[in-house]
Amino acid sequence: MSNGMTRRERQVTDLQEILSILDKCKVLHLGLVDGDEAYVVPMNYGYEMQYGTLVLYLHGARQGRKIDLMRKNPKVFFEMDCDIEPFEGDIACRYGITYASIMGRGKAEILEDVDEKKHAMSVLMKTQTGKDFEFEDKMVAFVSVIKITASDYTAKRRPLPKGKE
Repeated sequence: MSNGMTRRERQVTDLQEILSILDKCKVLHLGLVDGDEAYVVPMNYGYEMQYGTLVLYLHGARQGRKIDLMRKNPKVFFEMDCDIEPFEGDIACRYGITYASIMGRGKAEILEDVDEKKHAMSVLMKTQTGKDFEFEDKMVAFVSVIKITASDYTAKRRPLPKGKE
């Protein structure tokens, strides 16, 4: 985990709470670089911790802009959030929103090995549905499966302010 966070009082460092956020979020916003501009795409994801390292799995079409960009530059940034709830205040500056989020960077790898792809898709479906699925070789042949090994990430939570419960 990285700790370059401005609002440290909102930082989440407890692994169980981080895993809870990863379980609740369902969409990951994937940031890529396209020449001199940013490109962000929302995607479903799966995750697992491998020897203390956060590993994310994504899937999509076998060709297209995001795949082309990852092949040129595998460095990516990701963000996901959940528990979004606006709240009111007595003055404009006291309005806000509750949330939990995870942001980080890592390296994307397009998986080619069929067994790795099947494992990744099983992890993705477990994250998204809570159910176990098995995949046949031909099922994963028609999609690209992307593995992101996070080099660092931060988690944050902004709860409802006291008195707003």
